[in-house]
Amino acid sequence: MANSTWTLDKAHSEVEFSIRHMMISRVKGGFRDFDAEIEADPTDLTTAKIQFTIDIASIDTANEDRDNHLRSADFFEVEKFPKLTFTSTDIKKQGDDYAITGDVSLHGVTKSETFIVTSGGVVKDPMSGAQKAGFSITGTIKRSDYGLTWNAPLETGGVLVSDEVKINMEVQASKA
Repeated sequence: MANSTWTLDKAHSEVEFSIRHMMISRVKGGFRDFDAEIEADPTDLTTAKIQFTIDIASIDTANEDRDNHLRSADFFEVEKFPKLTFTSTDIKKQGDDYAITGDVSLHGVTKSETFIVTSGGVVKDPMSGAQKAGFSITGTIKRSDYGLTWNAPLETGGVLVSDEVKINMEVQASKA
């Protein structure tokens, strides 16, 4: 199958993250506003072209005070740096999965990152008749790599917020 254009199905997609808090637990959150440009053969992603954009102001951790702090100059500075983008540069098959490497631009810094993508398959949507493809995406980034270094020491040792951020995405796309 040749590459074709796919449209992100936002109602059936999500972008989530988790980060260790106070060294004892994980806080989860997500972004509610995101989009993608996808040219792919969903049965063989090795030739795909993927661009993903996240509106950082749409961060949601189920705590308004924390979300506002994350939007501030201590963290994302959303007024100055409103978007996170990912542009694929290399895709390799790894067993049943794919390693998708691309340029992540966040907080004025662009760095190459690799994410693991598992295909959920391709089906015909019985409601719309459209061809749909689903993918699970995981990875880890270091926030300090992007200049996101705010923290507070704990009196018992360690820091309030870990450097490592785990990324989990569920993506469903419709063939255009």
